[in-house]
Order: sequence, then C-alpha cells, then structure tokens
Amino acid sequence: MKLNMPIGLIAIILLIMRTSVLSQIPSKGRMATVLSIDGGGVRGVIPATILAFLEAKLQELDGPNARIADYFDVIAGTSTGGLITSMLTAPDKDNRPMNVAKDLPGFYLQHSPDIFPDANRAFVLNSLTSTMAGPKYDGKYLRALLRRQLGNITMSQTVTNVLLTTFDIKRLQPVMFTTIDAKKEVSKNALYADVCISTSAAPTYFPPYYFETKDQKGNVRTFDLVDGGVTANNPTLMAITHVWEQVLTGKPEFSNVEAMDMLVLSLGCGVAKSEKKYSAAEAQQWGMLLWIYNNGASPIIDIFSDASSDMVDIHVSTLFQSLRRQENYLRIQEEELIGEAASVDVATKSNLMTLMDIGNKLLKKPVTRMNLELGSTENADLGTNEEALTRFAKLLSDQRKLRQTTN
Repeated sequence: MKLNMPIGLIAIILLIMRTSVLSQIPSKGRMATVLSIDGGGVRGVIPATILAFLEAKLQELDGPNARIADYFDVIAGTSTGGLITSMLTAPDKDNRPMNVAKDLPGFYLQHSPDIFPDANRAFVLNSLTSTMAGPKYDGKYLRALLRRQLGNITMSQTVTNVLLTTFDIKRLQPVMFTTIDAKKEVSKNALYADVCISTSAAPTYFPPYYFETKDQKGNVRTFDLVDGGVTANNPTLMAITHVWEQVLTGKPEFSNVEAMDMLVLSLGCGVAKSEKKYSAAEAQQWGMLLWIYNNGASPIIDIFSDASSDMVDIHVSTLFQSLRRQENYLRIQEEELIGEAASVDVATKSNLMTLMDIGNKLLKKPVTRMNLELGSTENADLGTNEEALTRFAKLLSDQRKLRQTTN
C-alpha cells in the first residue's frame, strides 16, 4: 500500500542491463513469475476465460489440485482484474485458493446483472438529472458480495503475493496495496474486501470508497479511493517494478531468483480499436457532459484507460525486447470489440455469452507482439494464443518445481 515509483526502478533496471551480460545469456535458473489482469468491467469475462484454459493446462501437467496462484510470485489486478485476483488468491480454511479458475466466467454470468442492473443503466442514459447527480450504480450489491465472499480476510493472508491498484482522491496520489507491504506493517494490512471495493470504484459508474486502518500504536490512516484504472488500467508495469524492488533490496521471497529474470503473463479485457468509435469531427461538438456520457459510452474513460493500457504494453515490450527476453512476456488482448461487447457495463446474458465466446475465439487467434517502431501490435509468428499458453504452462510448471527444489 504505497506509491509506486516505476521511473526510478526502471532506471536502475536499465543501468544493470547496460553493465551486465544478462541480455546475452539464456535463462537457466529461477525466474520471478508475474500475472497481470487489466480493468474492464464486464469484459473481465475475457481474461477469466483465458485463465480457465491456463489452469486446465496446469492441471494436465501437475494434477487436478493445481491452481493459478501456485505458479505466480505476484498476481496484479486493476478493477475487474482486481476482483479476479481476489478470487484466485483468497484462502479457504486450508489456506488453498478459495476458487478454481473454471468458475470465473460463471461468476460474471451470475453476478454481473446485479452489479450493473439494466434498469439503472437505462434510467441514467435517459435522465440528464440523474447523470449529473451521481454515479450510474450505487455499488451496494458489489460491496455486499465482496464482504460476504472475503469476510475478514486481510491483504497479508493471500495465498500468493498480490498487488492491487487504487487512487486516493483526497491526497491525489496512486495507492498500491500489496501482500508484502501488508505483512510488514499493520496499517497496510487492510481488509481484502475493502481493497477490492476500492480498486473497482470506477468514477461515474460507482461511488468512491472510504475506509480506515490503524497502525500498531492505534493511529488511524484514512483512505478516499477510486478505481485503480485511473492509476494503471494495465498493472503489468507496476507488478514488474514491484518484483524488481524486492529482488534489488534482497527480500527473502525473491532471494533465489536467478539473474533477476522474469516470466510475465499480461491479460487485457479487450478494446474497440477496429470499431473507431470516436472522431475529432464528432468530438469537436462535445461539452463536458458528452465526454462523460455519450450514447451509452463514456469517451473520456475509454480513452484514458485504453491509452494507459497501451502505454504500459509499449514500455514492457521495450524492456523485454531490450533484454532479448521477448519470449518471456506474453500479452493477450482482443482489439476488435464492437457494439455492446465494447461496453464495460452491459450485463445482459446475451452480451456476457458473447464476451465468453470472444475469449474462447481469442485463444485461437495468433499471438501478437508490440512493434516498437509503429507502436501497434502485429503477428508474432508464434502460433495461436492457445499454443502460447500451453508453452507458458510448461514454463510455469518447471519454475514451480524449481522453486520447490530451491526452497
């Protein structure tokens, strides 16, 4: 639970790269493993479907009890990605993950219509007064659901290290909540439910969320938080710098990482690049209201969240390609969403089923990689995402075995 400082840490990383032969030798030992999941509302069905496939592959390799959290040193999430993170890492009574990945899509099908009730959405779109007076949704169902499912679980109790992003609107600064910080300091050991409610409190969609923690002396720390998407809709870079910080400062959780190497899986919730939803000619006529609510969409949120996600992909791709480790970074993102599928809050059964179908079809699409000269993705000639995830599962399995041997 702290400010992230990616620029400083990346500078350290680049300095190490410049003075080492890391980029010239193959990885032979323990790698830090990272899973990152973007924000995107109901479009979280897409990465949920991808994760169900990955866990099935891990179970083929290591048995039916294998869970996603067994294989990643850090799982990072923003907004809906934060909710998925909590479902993968919240402990049951035996300190095993409470949920299996195959149940993630069903979670969206069951609860999304109550989180984003269609009647509320239609009312807001047809009422100027409501649009100006408050958020689309009151968030009561989501808050009650998370409190019921996560109970008194705190950040320090997650089955693997997690990182969730939020933004404090009172202090105007990003706030990260991490398992490692929670274990070190009482005031950072917030209730998991409070953090998940905060990371998903998207401006204009849900109200901001307030909660308090106390330190060992009883001093109160207050939080006035909104969705982590205003900080990092794609939290991959935050997760990477978080790992590097632990490695460079000699934290025991990462003391056996060989050559500070990483294996990173980054999952997007889909974007509508091909639809070309907005144009300068159209936007020239917009005032403040139309930038916020426009024909069922929120242009300003679409723009800053998609821009944030793409910039992170560019930075991370640059880092891994510079290290000649591009095969260690897999970004899976659907770029051709259209219509209701591109919305973050259309929770009709038909749209949710469409999103699940998009996730399954995305598995069959070619792996893409960022072209650093053009700033856009292109076919990486590495087969399909399904094939890449199968290879990734084998790498994760090998790393888990190496981790167990080292420990």
